[in-house]
Amino acid sequence: MLDEVALQAIALTVRLAGTSTLVLLLAGTPLAWWLARTRSWLKGPVGALVALPLVLPPVVLGFYLLVLTGPQGPVGQLTQSLGWGLLPFSFAGLVVGSVLYSLPFVVQPLQNAFESIGDRPLEAAATLRASPLDTFLTVVLPLARPAYLTAAVMGFAHTVGEFGIVLMIGGNIPGKTRVMSVQIYEHVEALEYTQAHWLAGGLLVFSFLVLLALYLLQPAGHHRGQGA
Repeated sequence: MLDEVALQAIALTVRLAGTSTLVLLLAGTPLAWWLARTRSWLKGPVGALVALPLVLPPVVLGFYLLVLTGPQGPVGQLTQSLGWGLLPFSFAGLVVGSVLYSLPFVVQPLQNAFESIGDRPLEAAATLRASPLDTFLTVVLPLARPAYLTAAVMGFAHTVGEFGIVLMIGGNIPGKTRVMSVQIYEHVEALEYTQAHWLAGGLLVFSFLVLLALYLLQPAGHHRGQGA
């Protein structure tokens, strides 16, 4: 059964995933909109940076994030000068690492949705003298609602399953930075396979349900298009 330490890890993981998903949606929306609409030469480099976590090992990203936010890093020196302390081995550090690592899972679905909308709905709204903000809120967001659902679910689920980057930036502090994936590693390392099975099995079921939900929530026409 799950002990108090495991329950703390689950609660921290859910809190981290929820916080990171909210930040990802808020920060990812303008970034995805810019990537979908811009014709700047910077689109390629910025898009590559956003997608970098898809191919970069998590420990590499975590290592450089640790260096940047540590006492001698530029970000660490800035946060200390502002009186915020250091990000490593804190919940805030976990959020920063999770946001960076899960960014492509939120930005890319939103970018694809924004690109598929095209110019015609935006031009029609402009002819009705709608401001850019009104157009985005009343035209773009409703049309992109399925993509937001996909982005939120994928961002949340990906954060739940993180290991390498959260271990590098957050360490392994019970009740503070020890999330579910790190707790599973602790159980396996201590040969506590029964406890590891409880947590690992829960993550397995959760991951399957996430993918099943995304599949069922996709339009029926999308499935037919895939099967054609």
